Amino acid sequence: MMNKSVTPLAAMVMAALWPAISSGESYFNPGFLSPEDAAVADLSRFEKGNQQAPGVYRVDIWRNAEFIATQDLRFDASNKADGKVSADGLVPCLDTGWLQRLGLNMLAYPALAKLKPGECVPLAELIPGSETHFDFAKLRLDISLPQVSLLNSARGYIPAQEWDEGIPAVLLNYSFTGNHGSYDDNYYLSLQSGLNYGPWRLRNSGAWSYTRGDGYHSNNWNNISTYAQRTIIPLKSELVLGDSNTSSDVFDSLGFRGARLYSADSMYPDSLQGYAPTVRGIARTNAKITIRQNGFVIYQSYVSPGAFAINDLNPTSSSGDLDVTLEEKDGTLQKYTVPYSTVPLLQREGRLKFDLVAGDFRSGSDQQETPFFTQATLIAGLPRGYTAYGGTQLAEDYASVALGAGKNIGEWGAISLDVTHARSKLADDSEHEGQSLRFLYAKSLSNYGTNFQLLGYRYSTRGFYTLDEVAYKNIEGYEFADEQDGNHNTEPVVQSYHNLRYSKRGRFQVNISQGLGDYGSFYVSGSQQTYWETNENNTSYQAGYASGWRGISYSMSMSWNKSVGISASDRIMAFNLSVPFSTLLGHGYSRSSTLDRAYATFAASNNSEGDSTLQTGIGGTLLEGQNLSYNVTQGYSDSNGYTGSASTNWQATYGTVGLGYNYDRDQHDYNWQASGGVVGHADGITFSQPLGDTNVLIKAPGASGVGVENQTGVKTDWRGYAVMPYATVYRYNRIALDTNTMDDHTDVENNVSSVVPTEGALVRAEFKARIGVRAIFNVTRGGRAVPFGSMVREETSGVTSMVGDEGQIYLSGLPLQGKLLIQWGDGKDSHCYAPYTLPPESLTQAVAVVSATCS
Repeated sequence: MMNKSVTPLAAMVMAALWPAISSGESYFNPGFLSPEDAAVADLSRFEKGNQQAPGVYRVDIWRNAEFIATQDLRFDASNKADGKVSADGLVPCLDTGWLQRLGLNMLAYPALAKLKPGECVPLAELIPGSETHFDFAKLRLDISLPQVSLLNSARGYIPAQEWDEGIPAVLLNYSFTGNHGSYDDNYYLSLQSGLNYGPWRLRNSGAWSYTRGDGYHSNNWNNISTYAQRTIIPLKSELVLGDSNTSSDVFDSLGFRGARLYSADSMYPDSLQGYAPTVRGIARTNAKITIRQNGFVIYQSYVSPGAFAINDLNPTSSSGDLDVTLEEKDGTLQKYTVPYSTVPLLQREGRLKFDLVAGDFRSGSDQQETPFFTQATLIAGLPRGYTAYGGTQLAEDYASVALGAGKNIGEWGAISLDVTHARSKLADDSEHEGQSLRFLYAKSLSNYGTNFQLLGYRYSTRGFYTLDEVAYKNIEGYEFADEQDGNHNTEPVVQSYHNLRYSKRGRFQVNISQGLGDYGSFYVSGSQQTYWETNENNTSYQAGYASGWRGISYSMSMSWNKSVGISASDRIMAFNLSVPFSTLLGHGYSRSSTLDRAYATFAASNNSEGDSTLQTGIGGTLLEGQNLSYNVTQGYSDSNGYTGSASTNWQATYGTVGLGYNYDRDQHDYNWQASGGVVGHADGITFSQPLGDTNVLIKAPGASGVGVENQTGVKTDWRGYAVMPYATVYRYNRIALDTNTMDDHTDVENNVSSVVPTEGALVRAEFKARIGVRAIFNVTRGGRAVPFGSMVREETSGVTSMVGDEGQIYLSGLPLQGKLLIQWGDGKDSHCYAPYTLPPESLTQAVAVVSATCS
């Protein structure tokens, strides 16, 4: 026993001289958290940092700083060998299935095979160098796995097991437009219907048109296309049966009715799509490699000593040399440049892209036959930046074969060259044979801001024809479209012209853009097609300049077009100006108010016939969600006199509605349009804005009128359902409910979900909503406030909370009558029940305040 005569000063000296025999730690008395006469619950789980209760939490999961998914995951208390809870608080329960999803090389760790399905893997023990960190405040789980422990998968790779083929559903897209004019009425209805079942997508497209005038009318229904489609995951391809179109990689695109099986680029991660060179090098140590393009870092990683190859780059543009920096462990640097440009045909090393088609030619023109044909193409990415490709087209009166190659030629850009040989029999039974040579070139002069996006030339001999030309019923002919004039007479208008005696000779095309920094940019594009046996040609040129200053934008453009068989040429020059009202009012560029979101416009144009048009107007957006747009213009035209228009468009929850009015010297027109989508699913019918090819069904039962982040006008209906159109296929789509739009009696446990839809799918993003009263309870037990920090659960709804100061408890989503279980320890007498009854007026209050007794 210590001598009572030892002074505090002596005790301090002894502790300093013999530190090994003294120990201690900082301690905060929980009693200070509550009034003097109130009890405090067992808070030992919080003594080692920011501890949280074990359980299931919905978290964002990141692996080596790469987002993987947002999902519910079980967390257990983290225990050290001495039995104490570690400072990390919680550790995730990751089974072998999750490790496979994270891309772990399971064969490299035989001990994992001994674990049962669903059993938590002791990560740090079985996979040396691995770590987990759970940020409870952000609900973010970071998992760090050694690079050597992972399979060699590309950046952005999402395992096929995560792809969601969606739910069974019936889909309908509609678009209706109407016009009431001075001389006639016109109505048009477009319908796209579909059926999803498992991986299959059945689609149909049709249109109805109706015209009525003085003594005449027309009524037509046109079935445009019908097809079935599904994903073939093992082949990373899509299968289409019915009406569709071929690709334009090797041969010109054609419409067909039949079957097509083709490689789907979208099923590959972004880092493996298109073309990028393989970056090779040799590292002396464990080095950091950084790759830049046009000044931006596009890749950064670490490589082991020895030779390496980086083949999963995702460049930011189609041209621009790659600057590689290798930083060794000792600080020395290697720097070199990998020249890079691409044309559309180039593929990465080792990539095979195929396309197989068999069916009847289908153009929609009554001037052409529908011969049966087959087509096959193959594009292969080879080493050293080469790409080889080829294909064939075969029909009864037509046969062609194509062979070609492409190359990334470094600082000189990228080129491809191919030749097609064809044998044809035309409508007059004449037989022909010829070749067509195609050259494509692309190059970016990054230092000068110039981009040759595509520079191409095709030369064809006299006897060369395409399958599209062979399908014509006549050697020469016009195709007309009907048009009503002001006297209700129908006049034929030339839509196109063909003369097979004029076989194609040479085709030149160019697309050049030039950036000018703060002074804007300009572009030039054009094409010219010449023919054998005639000096006429098809020519089209466009040029333009655009820039801006303090929110003001302006542009100048010009186009010129001339077609064979049509004597007149079209030339148009135009100038456009847009000035925000915020700039006119001296606010600077802003969108903070309705007036600031308005803008004034001016437009002027002149065509080859000398007809000039001037137009001024105002436009902008209204409503809190900026989903109501408007535009009013007034102008003058040499041909039509004074003109004017007014239009508005509302992007609503269940569709899009628009109204408009136009007038000129000769007539007045009123027009309207409505479009939207309808989805039938297992839980009922949901109306939506116009659907995309791939969509997300949001299910939050009971949460009505809740908005969806980054989706203009999209809100849940009265049942809590909504459709988010235009989802991105084979990629993570983040679906988030806007909590600011929820009413006082709606809460969502987790307002963010993540889905990975396949092509054409309707995937479901489900949210658990709590609908009920929000209340603050003042709970006492034996005349004293229940212990601070006690855990609380309402038994009927299952909602949980924690006791705060003076026995206060906040809970949401409560029924009007229920019972609270309050627990402050693990002992038999460490809990009590507090029944409560809320008055009916609580349903109209933001937060109800009531008292309850716990026993």
